[in-house]
Parts: sequence; structure tokens; C-alpha cells
Amino acid sequence: MQFSLKPRDQKLIISPKREWDMSLREKVEEVIEKDIRPALMRDGGNIAVVDVDESSGTVKVQLLGACGGCPMSMITLTSFVERYLRAKVPEVKKIVPV
Repeated sequence: MQFSLKPRDQKLIISPKREWDMSLREKVEEVIEKDIRPALMRDGGNIAVVDVDESSGTVKVQLLGACGGCPMSMITLTSFVERYLRAKVPEVKKIVPV
């Protein structure tokens, strides 16, 4: 959160971080938390961000719960997680399962 004072009435304003102030990891975790995780949890799965390489745009994730042992997990990873994450965070170049 960023704090700033309005010049007129000196009230403290709390505003969320702007997108350009966020690191790649923060952007990735926000999209996963708000959009991807709830979708996976509806089917008994989950996802964890293991690592984010800011320079290469590589994100390492681990599918958990029902997704972890599912034979369709690679399809879930590529056609849902990777596609959605890359659409929302263009700096992401590659998703790697661990």
C-alpha cells in the first residue's frame, strides 16, 4: 500500500499499489490468487508459486491437491494456467511445473 496526503484537507489516503509499481512476482501472485486458484479449488486442486525469474519471465509453479496427481495436470497447466497468466501478465514468458 502507498500512503499519501491530500494537499487540501490533509487526509491520509491509502491506495493500492499501481501495476507499474509491482514486481513480476507480485503481479503473478495476484492473478493466481484472484483468478486461477479459485478455479482450481472448485475441482479440489490448488497451485503454489515456487519461483519467479524476473529477468527471463519464467514462473515455476506446483499443482497441488487433486491437480497434483491428475493425469490431465499438464493440460490444465498449459491450456489454463499458462494461457491465462500470460494474457494477464505479458511479462510472463514461460510456465514450468515443479
